[in-house]
This record gives sequence, structure tokens and C-alpha cells, in this order.
Amino acid sequence: MSVIPAPEGDVLRRQDREVADLLLGELDRQATTLQLIAAENFTSPAVLAALGSPLANKYAEGYPSARHHGGCEIVDAAERLAVERAKTLFGAEHANVQPHSGSSAVLAAYAALLRPGDTVLALGLPYGGHLTHGSPANFSGRWFDFVGYGVDAESGLIDHQQVRTLARSHRPKAIVCGSIAYPRHMDYPFFRAVADEVGAYLIADAAHPIGLVAGGAAPNPVPYADVVCATTHKVLRGPRGGMVLCGAELAERVDRAVFPFTQGGAQMHTIAAKAVGFGEAATPAFGAYAHQVVANARVLAARLGAEGLAVTTGGTDTHMITADPAPLGVDGRTARGRLAAAGIVLDCCALPHTDDRGLRLGTAAVTTQGMGQGEMEWIAVLFGKVLRGEVDGARAREDVRELTGRFPPYPG
Repeated sequence: MSVIPAPEGDVLRRQDREVADLLLGELDRQATTLQLIAAENFTSPAVLAALGSPLANKYAEGYPSARHHGGCEIVDAAERLAVERAKTLFGAEHANVQPHSGSSAVLAAYAALLRPGDTVLALGLPYGGHLTHGSPANFSGRWFDFVGYGVDAESGLIDHQQVRTLARSHRPKAIVCGSIAYPRHMDYPFFRAVADEVGAYLIADAAHPIGLVAGGAAPNPVPYADVVCATTHKVLRGPRGGMVLCGAELAERVDRAVFPFTQGGAQMHTIAAKAVGFGEAATPAFGAYAHQVVANARVLAARLGAEGLAVTTGGTDTHMITADPAPLGVDGRTARGRLAAAGIVLDCCALPHTDDRGLRLGTAAVTTQGMGQGEMEWIAVLFGKVLRGEVDGARAREDVRELTGRFPPYPG
């Protein structure tokens, strides 16, 4: 099934050939290179259909049955469906599916629970914390007093003793557990216990693992956190957007923090696409997919280690791998450039306890394409050859094109 249906594609090409060519060019780029960015995935044609639907035309400030615009009967039903599916999928008492992004979801969580100047304990940015976890360039670092915890210098694992010590000394209003570059599961019971000990709210930023949670391949933060913030893309494989999950006692505060405090009109086409994504994530096929994502990541991490990269924490529990290419004689940014020339697309990331940059990659998208553990080993071997200079970028690019040709993201 084509992701650009012929009638729509013809209309766009007739009206704006320049934009049509850009869309087709991006489709070709995605289909002929290896998408290893940990935050990306391929949505289904059904999700894309909802995104391109007439719901994009509708203004719907407010919530179902309490909108500030008329004509919301249909979009009300779409939002209720998305909410109910999210609640069922994650076992939450309440879900707000309106946040435009993961950062918007985190902003709403802070707005619901905190006041400017409050102290927040979160994973420090040099150890894998997100911009919304206290970056001075972000609203979080400007409005709140963030204290950062870190990871053990040898194991790379979160230093739980440091978390407890900092919590006791700073008495934060909230503790955030979550990361954009930590490949292991969060110990939600531990963070819950520390939060209770110091009287803090617990906010789980589960943007990366939430898709694995949906598929039963990662622990669920919902029973432990006061508020869970997440994205609906990444491993979850829905449209780009965010959501907030919480208990019934915080539902009104969360909803008011999203609208009217931090956002205006809801993007109803995206909310309908979220409903589609949640429906897909509730199937046995998605559960099998989520477990395969993890299996692929573990194989890829092990083989990258065998190729000479220093894999942080010694492996992964999730879809994500972080690694230092320095043992192969290249820094992170140089490595990313060489790999990009070979058609291998990934990110750089901070490496704990050093000023150097490492590599961050994930297996969500390639698993969606149908690749398995054999392909992960092949990718890792090519990785090593490219970084050691044993094969040039042009030759490696052709090898990548041949591999991806056997696993088209959108067949037909």
C-alpha cells in the first residue's frame, strides 16, 4: 500500500511539483538508508491516512462536550476513542492526548504540579537527561531549580545512592525519572520509594520506552508515577505527538495544564491518528514487534562491542544503544559523518563523565521494516568496517541500499 495514494499524489504534483518532489525524495531517503535514530520509526499507512484527513480542518479548543467551537461532534468522538484506548493500553485512570509533543507533555506535567522556583531532581543532561529536565536554554531550567543526579562512572548505571542522598538534602517538589540516552530500564519502585520518603511528586518521562511498555517488553511506570509523560511516536509507532497519563485525583489539574494553560487548539487529525496507533499497539502483533525490537537491540549492541565500540552499560534492555567509537580511533561526530555517507542514519549523544560525544542508535524502525537479528549482526559488521576505514562510504552505501531494498518500509 502506497503511503502517498495516487489521487492525492497527482493533486499535489499538479498544484505544487516542488513540494511533491520533496515528499517523494524523503520517502526515497527513508526507504534506501538505515534509519537507526532511536526516536524515529515508520508509522502505518493507516496512521498517515488519519494525519491527512479532513479532521485537520477542525478547530476544537477545549475537551469533548466542552469545546469553544461548534461542530465538534465527530472530533469529540475521535478524542474520546483515543483517550479510552490509551487508558486501556497503559492501565491509567486518566489520559490527556492533546499535547503536541513530548516536551509539551512535560511542560503540562510541571504546570500541573509545580510553581516557578520549585526544586526538581532529574537525571543531569550530561548523563542522558532531556532538555526539559533542566537545560538552561529550556523553560524547565529557567523556571525551576533543577538538581541533577548521574550515573556510576564504571557501570554507567544510575547511581541510586546519589539519587537518595540528593533527594534527602534538597527535598525536591518533584523527581523526574526518564532519559533520552539511557539504555536500561528505570527502577520505578525505587524512585517511588524515594519520592514518598521526601514528599515529592514522581514524574516519569517515558517518551522512549512507552512503546515497549505497550508491547509488554518494558516495565510500566503508570502504577508508580504520579504523572507519566510520553510521546506517541518512537517505538509506539503512532503520529508525532505527546500524551499525559495520571490518576483520577490529578486529572483536572493535568487537563487544565494542557488547555488552556500551555496549549490552544487541539490537533484533531493527530489525535485521530493517535487513536489508530493505540489500536495497533493493543494487538498481539505489536507485542511480538516490541519484543523483537529489544532482541534486535541486544544483538546489535553485543556485536558492536565485538567490533570494538565501547557500549555504555555493557548492553541494553530497550530499543536504544549508546556507544563510544573512540576505541576505533574516531570521535562521535566524525563517526556519525562517516556512517551517514554510508547510508546509516543515527545521532550523537553525551557520554557520561567525559566531554566527548558518543553515538546513540535504536532498532525500532528497522524492526518495523522486518529486519531481524541476522540483519543486526550484518549492520554491526558494516559499522565496524566503515569506522575502521576498511570500506569506503560509496561502497558501503550500495550495500545498505541492497539491504533496505529487501525490507521496504512501505511495500507496494
